[in-house]
Amino acid sequence: MVEVFKTNISSQSKAEEVLRILNSKFPGYKVDFDLEDCDNILRVENENGTLKIDDIICCLLGKQVVVEVLLD
Repeated sequence: MVEVFKTNISSQSKAEEVLRILNSKFPGYKVDFDLEDCDNILRVENENGTLKIDDIICCLLGKQVVVEVLLD
């Protein structure tokens, strides 16, 4: 499963911090950013099943990161 999020991340250093947090909390997920996109995309993939979308959002809200699911 893949989910794409719109974020308020605009710097590479903040993106790297968020990647470390998500990789630590969700080690089975593949996580990356596209900061060149106008929505500062966060892409999360779990090849082995579903994603804990609410857990991802809650985890990042505590780190002053605004994140919302990007609708098709």
